[in-house]
Order: sequence, then structure tokens, then C-alpha cells
Amino acid sequence: MKKKMFGLGSAAVLALGLAACGSDEDSGNSSAGGDNSASVGESVDYKITGIDPGAGIMEATERALTDYELDKWSVTSGSGAAMTAALKRAYDAEEPIIITGWTPHWKFAKFDLKYLDDPKGSYGGEEQIHTIGRLGLAEDLPEAHQILSNFNWSEEDMGEVMVAIQEGEKEDVAAQNWIDANPDKVAEWTDGVDKVDGDKITLAYVAWDSEIASTNVVKLVLEDMGYDVTMTQVEAGPMFTAIADGNADATLAAWFPVTHATYAEKFDGKFEDLGVSMEGVKIGLVVPQYMDIDSIEDLKE
Repeated sequence: MKKKMFGLGSAAVLALGLAACGSDEDSGNSSAGGDNSASVGESVDYKITGIDPGAGIMEATERALTDYELDKWSVTSGSGAAMTAALKRAYDAEEPIIITGWTPHWKFAKFDLKYLDDPKGSYGGEEQIHTIGRLGLAEDLPEAHQILSNFNWSEEDMGEVMVAIQEGEKEDVAAQNWIDANPDKVAEWTDGVDKVDGDKITLAYVAWDSEIASTNVVKLVLEDMGYDVTMTQVEAGPMFTAIADGNADATLAAWFPVTHATYAEKFDGKFEDLGVSMEGVKIGLVVPQYMDIDSIEDLKE
């Protein structure tokens, strides 16, 4: 996904003006986090803005707090929407903020952001988004099993849908617009698959913007192939539980090997991995570029 810069020229002028007018004491608590780790922590009350408590990225963040001995720090839970709303408020005012972030996500197109380096590897390296299904899916819904196994797309593809939704388009409309613009890719997913007549299938997903995009696209593709599709939004733990118990048929929202490692281990042998839908995804701590920190180590006192 290509990054775009919005109004950063004027923001830079404002920052320079504040730096010129502020006292040394003021600059120690500046939006850029100051020159030392203590001022960074004080400027954000030693809080990292997170998402729903069941998300794998929240577990990884708690691990990072331990790995880096950030004893004063905590991570606040909420939702993805609340996190991005907090980011927008801070960014518009050029105030400091540290969030749990992942790629792909539309925020990297909307704001000029950066990941903090993670030398201890608390968040792992590059990840993959997998599609997983309940045991028996291939026998019960072979056509859907094939389509779900074939499904893969790029960060740029997903980004088109995410940005459209973020800018106010309805989720199903944004998904349909992408499908209409990319018939060749959709044809690869459905190649050699026969249509069905109203077979029911349930897709579970977490309310991440990335998974909202992918699930809506695949829902429409399956519906076009004759399926009666139900989308069920849950948190990560219940999502894996639903697949393992057979209460949901599949999900496009499994992030391996780190983000959902706990659930993959817990439910090992109780789901089928249908394959990778996207390579090179990432999780970690994210800050605006205007903050003068580059590593999680910089959060230490």
C-alpha cells in the first residue's frame, strides 16, 4: 500500500514554530517525545493504545512490556475503531501517541507513521494471513473449500477496499467495486468450481479493518457462486473456538506464526489450514513520524 502524506508541510512549520517559542522545560514534554525516554513516557502517561483484549497483538504487547522491562507502562484495551480515532485526534494536534499497529491497515495510507524497531523480537518478524476451516469442510462444502483455498490477494488489493470503507463507502459496496474492477483475480479463485444452490456457509471474522475487507469480498464471491453466506463478527478467541467446534465454517483472519500462536496451539488438530492469503504482514508498536523515537528500547528510562 502506498503511503500518502496529508498536510505534513504545515505540521512541520507549526512544529518548528513551537520549538522556537517554547522553553527548555516545554520542549522536554514536546509532541516529539523529547530527548529522553522519560519524557516519552510522561507525554503519553506511560500508556500504549491497544485494541480488543482478545487480539493476539495485545498478548504480544504484554510480552514486549516484559521483554523490555517497561514496568511503568500499560496497554489500554478497546476496539480497532477506538484506536484509530485516538490516533487521528493525536495526529491532527501533532501530539504524542503510541499504538498497537498492523500492516495492512488504511492508517498507513492516511497518516505518516512508523513501526518502532523491535530488537528483542517480541512481535516476531513478517507474518502471513491464513484461511482456516473447520474439520470436514472439504467433504461438506467442497466448492467453498476450493474457493477459500484459492483465495489470495495483495496488500494493495486489500488497501483499496479498506480505504474506500474508511472514507465512508458501505462495506459491501466497497467489496463489490473491487470485485468488479478485478475479474481476473476473482476468476482465479473460482476456476473449475461449480456453482451451488443455496448451500449455507458461515464466515467468522475479527473486527480488524483488514479482515472486514477480506471477509466482505469473499462473502460476495461465494454468494455469486450460489452460497447463502453468514458473516459472524467475534473476537479472536471465540473465532478460533467457533472453527474448532464447527459453529463456523471458516475464517480469513488467522495470523501466523506469532499473532494467533496461542490459539493455534490450543486448537491444534481441530482446524484445517487452507493456505496463505497474504504474505509479509506485520504487527508491532507504531508512532507518528514526528515523534523522535525509533525503537521500543527508547521507551525505557
